[in-house]
Amino acid sequence: MLLHLGGCRGKMGILLIRRVGLFCRAAHLSPQSLEYRPIKKVMVANRGEIAIRVFRACTELGIRTVAVYSEQDTGQMHRQKADEAYLIGRGLSPVAAYLHIPDIIKVAKENNVDAIHPGYGFLSERADFAQACVDAGVRFIGPSPEVVCKMGDKVEARALAIKAGVPVVPGTDAPISSLQEAHEFAKTYGFPIIFKAAYGGGGRGMRVVRDYEVCVYSDP
Repeated sequence: MLLHLGGCRGKMGILLIRRVGLFCRAAHLSPQSLEYRPIKKVMVANRGEIAIRVFRACTELGIRTVAVYSEQDTGQMHRQKADEAYLIGRGLSPVAAYLHIPDIIKVAKENNVDAIHPGYGFLSERADFAQACVDAGVRFIGPSPEVVCKMGDKVEARALAIKAGVPVVPGTDAPISSLQEAHEFAKTYGFPIIFKAAYGGGGRGMRVVRDYEVCVYSDP
């Protein structure tokens, strides 16, 4: 997928997006309709500053807070700022622990958590995590699993924006599949261009390409 950013940010010209990685794991999601109930206890499935900020907001609203932490994060501040804190991912690395959905859901259910806030990074863009929360009867503080799934794919997200009448930058409507396509696009719009993974997230998979020679090396 190729986009032209001519009028967006300075002379940054073109954004080239290429679909890579995993397909959405939540292909057939149908979230259950949860009955309305007040949220009295919120877990943040994250660590550090974002967890502390959510805890502060919850405290101001009179909502009890729950932290989760890895074995390596026993002394981290976010654990101290929550009303309750529970270990997850025993024996795993810090990152793997915060990505361990079964442990997070288990802690939430065992401790009567009403809702889970994913923070940013980690599980925040995982449709399967949003669905796991719904399946467990716990509210996911964020979009529905279907929306998370669709927005995680930058190609589909752009198509949905176009369908909804949202202005987007000019470009192709599908992923590119060859180096030749990238060359043809560059001939039409000029350099620089950016290789962008459709499932990158957080800036991952982005590379600025300023000439044809670099374009060859950037082709996966």
